[in-house]
Amino acid sequence: MSKGREIRCYDYVNHPYERVRDALGEDALAVFQAATTGAASRAESIASQLRVNIAGLEVAKEIAIAVKNIEESVSHSSPTTRLQLEWEAAESPRLFPLMRAELSIYPLTQTETQLDFAGLYEPPAGALGGAIDSIVGHRIAEVSVHRFVADVAAFLRKSLSSAG
Repeated sequence: MSKGREIRCYDYVNHPYERVRDALGEDALAVFQAATTGAASRAESIASQLRVNIAGLEVAKEIAIAVKNIEESVSHSSPTTRLQLEWEAAESPRLFPLMRAELSIYPLTQTETQLDFAGLYEPPAGALGGAIDSIVGHRIAEVSVHRFVADVAAFLRKSLSSAG
């Protein structure tokens, strides 16, 4: 992740680390899809969505997410799971940014788990894309990533509560 613009954000899930890790480890793509798409569109699409509200207008773009790697480690007797993610627009990917990111999962307490997102995205379309990104694109990217992480955390909070 050496070139691009950095985006960082975090949220938490009020469930033990092991339950959050297991939910994402079993099928992270299904969690991302369920967290980011509406029930009606979920039946029609296997893609996830990034959404952002611009001047009161909800804008959504389907994305194709790939989980490139999942690794677990322990440092200072605290476990961490890292998911290496990559996503791009499902249609016309050259017109939208490419995101490469790491979603780290680690315990805050015995009953709370942190989701920590660190990613770099590459604006599309060379110099023109870079200019648009400087004006407004980076704000849209930041809002959509924050919404993605918040949606994933909210989905995990709800689904793990109903799972008992």
